[in-house]
Amino acid sequence: MRSLALPVAAVLAFAGPAFAQSTDARPPVQTGAPNAPDQSPAFQGQTRAPQPAQNANVSAEKVATGLPQVWGLEILPEGGALITAKRGTMHIVSRDGAAGPEIQGVPEVDADGQGGLLDVALAPDYADSGIIYFSYAEPRGGGENATSVARARLDRDGNGGGSLSGTEVIFQQTPAYAGSKHFGSRLAFAPDGTLFVTVGERSDTPIRDQAQDLGSGLGKVFRINPDGSVPDGNPYAKSGEALPEIWSYGHRNLQSATIGPDGQLWTVEHGPRGGDELNRPEAGKNYGWPVITYGLTYGGSPVGQGITAKDGMEQPIYYWDPVIAPSGMDYYDADLIPEWNGAFLVGGLQSRGVVILHMDGDRVSAEEWLPLDARVRDVKVGPDGAVYAVTETRGSGSSIVRIAPDA
Repeated sequence: MRSLALPVAAVLAFAGPAFAQSTDARPPVQTGAPNAPDQSPAFQGQTRAPQPAQNANVSAEKVATGLPQVWGLEILPEGGALITAKRGTMHIVSRDGAAGPEIQGVPEVDADGQGGLLDVALAPDYADSGIIYFSYAEPRGGGENATSVARARLDRDGNGGGSLSGTEVIFQQTPAYAGSKHFGSRLAFAPDGTLFVTVGERSDTPIRDQAQDLGSGLGKVFRINPDGSVPDGNPYAKSGEALPEIWSYGHRNLQSATIGPDGQLWTVEHGPRGGDELNRPEAGKNYGWPVITYGLTYGGSPVGQGITAKDGMEQPIYYWDPVIAPSGMDYYDADLIPEWNGAFLVGGLQSRGVVILHMDGDRVSAEEWLPLDARVRDVKVGPDGAVYAVTETRGSGSSIVRIAPDA
């Protein structure tokens, strides 16, 4: 198996565990006061899980620097990496850590606010087909925009760049909206070859209420076939009243998604001021936003009626208050860092590092933070078992950091 095989540009070494702990009394990582102190979890362990008995002893090495503001990362099987930049460009990062010229043929994006070129995913048969999938904020005319997904063949040239050919838009979120927030979006291929697409609910009141509307594409998880058609197993595939691509609904702004060991989709979505959520979205289920949520509005008032539970709406598996501000996510099933085997790795924008969720079935048994002193935009497990994180510092672009056991 191969990794990015990039040289070390800088080393950020951690002497021992990221946090001190006791095996007798392990405090949670998150000890700051919650934004909503009057709210209580629905069950034990739903928030502020203890730290693990032993944190992984790892080092983080910057292996690529000076990149544009990166949003999505994929490790290429032929070596190097493919990145998407928020501004609307796509680049191949070579083994020596250099970003190649812009890949030609990327569609126009609306990069205002939280928009731009978003996630990227390799087709399951990429090694043979060269097909990639990517999501982006698509301008729809009249100042409106929405999240779309396209697929194309990546044709590499001999100069570190390449072009997209046969580009086809396979999914368009509706309705379009003249806004600059909450586009989502992550892409995750299920074992059966279907593609999960996560989106946001566009943030503003009252349009965010459409997260509860099955006739709207806001605040949803979608499941589509690789060509954009609707899989037969979708919960609303034959309803005639709901959008047939919908898998689950009642979501806020989904910027973390991966496939877990059970072959199911797992997500982390941005909550308001408090209320980031880990979920395992199931077909046809309602995850509550904005009717129920943990946390408060950014102004400090209750969201809606200020309730955290309601019949017919799902509880999150886990939530954070204060928030971590989640971004990219992956599942660790390698051997290089044995302490993390079976854990979910979540990029934290607000927590400025990687959040490691140790699992016991479908519950979080422990939570570990690896500080990187930078916003983490995406996280991927490499074929060598190392973890590759995209870090960003506002005003100075992005880097790729390789995380592996301390030598």
